[in-house]
Amino acid sequence: MLLHGEQYLELRQFPMPTEAQLVSYPHLVEVVDKGNAGIVVTGSVTKDARTGNDVFYNESTVFIRGAGGFGGAKKGASRGAATAVHKPPQRAPDAVVEERTTEEQAAVYRLSGDRNPLHIDPEFSKVGGFKTPILHGLCFFGISGKHVLQTYGMFRNIKVRFAGTVLPGQTLRTEMWKEGRTVVFQTKVVETGKLCIAGAGAELVEEAKGKL
Repeated sequence: MLLHGEQYLELRQFPMPTEAQLVSYPHLVEVVDKGNAGIVVTGSVTKDARTGNDVFYNESTVFIRGAGGFGGAKKGASRGAATAVHKPPQRAPDAVVEERTTEEQAAVYRLSGDRNPLHIDPEFSKVGGFKTPILHGLCFFGISGKHVLQTYGMFRNIKVRFAGTVLPGQTLRTEMWKEGRTVVFQTKVVETGKLCIAGAGAELVEEAKGKL
């Protein structure tokens, strides 16, 4: 069983083009042996096909159950913002945004190209240990990122750790703390009170003032 553990997004072009032909170049970053599981980190640089300029960089970390024990490195390398874990301050959040997902959210998100049956097929989700299909991690990552953007403006990069599952129709609560140019945040499922995103942070673009 493959589980999406972490995601990092870096914006490399400002302002971002509203129209372009984009080409992504994926590569393997590292493989870590955790004994009972393997961790695979892949990176992807997305370029403007016309100019050759970088537009985005993504890193995705997945945990593969039962794939460890191959004698590899036991700990991953530090890569700055891409591997940072942000701890919320010991105070009430500076800002909170709540948003309810829709019942058909996972079905709509499949239009992005992620057709993993875990998010649409009840029988397949049961094999994975879930009673019903769950929402894509990148979907509620995007919603949380939107909350940061709407509250504090454009960010240069954003990193999250997936801490739990979200069911389509549940409500997300993003709690944010402004620490200089960094917004530390976490996201909870209102109906359960459990975290779905933890250790998250976004580095703001100082010049960016506009909000969507």
